[in-house]
Amino acid sequence: MVGKLEQLLEWLKPVMAMAVFEIAIGGVNILYKLATKDGMIVKIMIAYRMLFAAVSMVPLALIGEWNSRPKLTKRIFFLGFFLSIFGGSLSQNLYGESLALTSATFVAAMTNLIPAMTFVMAIILRMESLSIKTNIGKAKVLGTILSIAGAMVLTFYKGREIKLWSTNINLLHQDHHDMSEQSSRNQALGGFLGVASAVSMAVWMILQAKLSMEYPPYSATALMSLCASIQSVVYALCTERHWSAWKLGWNVRLLTVVYGGVVASGLMVALMAWVARRRGALYIASFHPLLLIVVALAGSLMLDEKLHLGSLLGAVFIIVGLYVVLWGKSKELKTVAVED
Repeated sequence: MVGKLEQLLEWLKPVMAMAVFEIAIGGVNILYKLATKDGMIVKIMIAYRMLFAAVSMVPLALIGEWNSRPKLTKRIFFLGFFLSIFGGSLSQNLYGESLALTSATFVAAMTNLIPAMTFVMAIILRMESLSIKTNIGKAKVLGTILSIAGAMVLTFYKGREIKLWSTNINLLHQDHHDMSEQSSRNQALGGFLGVASAVSMAVWMILQAKLSMEYPPYSATALMSLCASIQSVVYALCTERHWSAWKLGWNVRLLTVVYGGVVASGLMVALMAWVARRRGALYIASFHPLLLIVVALAGSLMLDEKLHLGSLLGAVFIIVGLYVVLWGKSKELKTVAVED
């Protein structure tokens, strides 16, 4: 009985960790919407987030990996520099702009494209074999097509409104007629930026696989956060020179950048690294749809976001595509393990 209880606890630990991770990341989406509604410029928001991420991760890396961290070579530095572009400054700016133009639920659905985009990038770079004649290859191709089709539906088809409930709470204080007009104007651009963010994150995941073999996780994250903070600040300064826009104050802007940097890009990265060591990258990817559920619930309850048929159908296509790709990849890993 004791042995079974211990096994159950061991199984529950990573499950609860990933649940906490997805809920925490969902909070970023809600706060991003509130901060942009308050007038905060996305570029400045990302710059502050990366700064707070660096401040939280550098001490963690110095203390936690003091003895295990190898020498920082030029190769590792440049790999970390490019990681910071695709996984930090570029992807986060694209993500933030997409969120500002669309909705928290829309962008959360787009994050499920990342595994499919990673597979496409890996094929282009010849890091993955297509193997279209095998069931594994067919599954990965089918899953990718379903995910991309879902993204197209989510972007270009709205459909009728699906009414689940209404709390009459709208922290954005935005008129629904204005929201409808804005959505019709910005949905396509926001969708394009969301897909571009997923592609950027896919490149990051490929590069991350290389760096993780040479550098410990906390130090790699600290290096990426430090470089991303410099890139983001330089980009924001070049495009926004009015110092009044950089003021934070004790408001939702400060809460957003501190939470996004310290919690999402700091503590949650460490938590994800812990789960990855125990269960692997596929296990983490399988929890991506939970983010969509969390954000959809929070968005409808707090932001009074409306769910439409197109959003529901697109999200279903993307999630089904995600799990088909993951199924094919898991079968491939098992086949390789048996052959070894």
